[in-house]
Amino acid sequence: MPPTCRRVVDLGCGTGELSLRLLAQLPAVQVYGVDYSARMLARAREKVEAAGWGDRWQGYEADFGDWALPGCDACVSSLAIHHLENDRKQALFERVAQALPAGGWFWNGDPVLPEAPWLATVYQEVRPPEGALAEVRTRMGVSVAHGHSGPDRLATLADHLEMLRAAGFATVAVPWKAYGLAVMGGQV
Repeated sequence: MPPTCRRVVDLGCGTGELSLRLLAQLPAVQVYGVDYSARMLARAREKVEAAGWGDRWQGYEADFGDWALPGCDACVSSLAIHHLENDRKQALFERVAQALPAGGWFWNGDPVLPEAPWLATVYQEVRPPEGALAEVRTRMGVSVAHGHSGPDRLATLADHLEMLRAAGFATVAVPWKAYGLAVMGGQV
């Protein structure tokens, strides 16, 4: 995320982990957390206020299909968009691309399908890395459907990049990938 970003939307912000990282790394940023769960938003608010950044974070209770992106420089998401069917992912990417100003950024960290079926076995057999990545791997596939979101509905990284290009992102990139997890996105 460029340090010049002043307003960032955190889609599917959950309990605010990504919002907290943005607030810590970008001292002038205002973060807008969007999540369908009032309980998650309340927990995010508690954590943000405990960190001393309550004046720089605003929560909005909304589903992926029901929100309006406030004026922002960037949009991010972590471990949320993979709950959408591909047609809904495409529609979401199009909404984000249309809402961002020229030069605006979108980054999504999510699980992805392996590039080939045999890699699924390899990814499962390889010893998971320590820490947060290992914890994410243990929770994959155990989500509960709500609104436009459903259980894990993974797409390949290639499919994600194709959807981003079709949505109007001029540049698409993958700054990080490990096994079946990736950070992908781009700039309009």
